Amino acid sequence: MTGWLKANGLKTGIVAAVIVGGLAMLYVIFSSLVSSTPGPLDSYARGAMSGFVTLDEPPAQPLGRIVTREGEEITLADRRGKIILVNFWATWCAPCIVEMPELDELQARLGSDDFEVMAISMDRSMAEAEAFYANTGLQHLALYHDPALRMAMSAGSRGLPTTILYDRQGAEIGRLSGEAAWASEEAVALIQAALERF
Repeated sequence: MTGWLKANGLKTGIVAAVIVGGLAMLYVIFSSLVSSTPGPLDSYARGAMSGFVTLDEPPAQPLGRIVTREGEEITLADRRGKIILVNFWATWCAPCIVEMPELDELQARLGSDDFEVMAISMDRSMAEAEAFYANTGLQHLALYHDPALRMAMSAGSRGLPTTILYDRQGAEIGRLSGEAAWASEEAVALIQAALERF
């Protein structure tokens, strides 16, 4: 009888240890998926901006070259000194083309020496993006193209569209993956708060 209790007690202990270990692993995994440190603009992540998140350890701002509509090669570092909202998009991406007029409206409303929406096309060629701009009547967004098609991945994007807000020194403030209503009052409030705080 004593042998039976020892054997079953040992089995129960092992099963309990496996369960506790598994729960601990799940906790660590789910904790890493959610930002544990509140970001400076988290209180503005509501309504249309509810997907805006602050990463604990965001990737460095990509330094790859992008090309302007005029053919000039620049980097995001050339925009240091102003808040920039970088949107990685493509004409073949349905959510991207839905939000582009919203980004155009946001640029019209808040664009200045202190703030710019930078829509960076991930299309195969600048011509595809230019045709889209012409067909949709985008008038306020400057057109940028990533000929190497690597910047979005360098920025930690897992899909398009991905929109990242950078401060005046090029540090990431936060990001939103997927389509968003960038002309909404919540988006305007988020950008205005960034302009005041950064």
